[in-house]
Amino acid sequence: MALLSLTLGYVPGGTPAKWARIWAERHPEVPLQLRSVAAAEAAAAVRAGTVDVALLRLPADTSGLAIIPLYQETTVAVVPTDHLFGAVEEIATADLDGEPVLLPLDDVLAWANAPGTPVDHRPETTKDAIELVAAGLGALIVPQSLARLYHRKDLTYRPITDAPTSGVALAFPDGPQPALVEEFVGIVRGRKPGSSRGQAQPVPKRTAREKTLAKQAARVAAGKVARKPGRAARGRR
Repeated sequence: MALLSLTLGYVPGGTPAKWARIWAERHPEVPLQLRSVAAAEAAAAVRAGTVDVALLRLPADTSGLAIIPLYQETTVAVVPTDHLFGAVEEIATADLDGEPVLLPLDDVLAWANAPGTPVDHRPETTKDAIELVAAGLGALIVPQSLARLYHRKDLTYRPITDAPTSGVALAFPDGPQPALVEEFVGIVRGRKPGSSRGQAQPVPKRTAREKTLAKQAARVAAGKVARKPGRAARGRR
């Protein structure tokens, strides 16, 4: 049965706005429903069919799913604005030695041997942890998008230069997909409207050629069409 709408799940801090805008431009007759899902539940939501596709954070249990890695996020430390970290532009893991660090139960980094001294109390959510940072109970280590999402005037954050990054990926069920899911995957991959290449095929990650084609499609959409190799040289003969 054909889908009459498409549901995109996204984790807190995910950025679906760009693809939602492109979808609305190309398919105004088909609603794209955006649904926020907890990071720990995003993969399961796709497997259960609660959402058709999802932006999720890696690492995650992606069994039964096709995954397209999208980008890597900088890891940052969130601290009060009057913290000594506010005097520098970035920090290293060694700077967190002895620093009280909050670890919420919905932590998305899964950073083994993370720096700092863990605070005994583990808040339920990252949002709760932000409140405790503001109260001066410790620092919080999160992907940069979460620091921006929960921004407060009394808090700031600094990149941790030698910390592992946090990956964000597009996930959808492995195997043949409904046309709308394949169309959305094509949008995420940068495919231009009316592409004759057909629908997207689920693969673990994009090849170097696919990345190049995606960049070329983006330039075409912006009106910057690249010349084919050798054309200029032939024209001068």
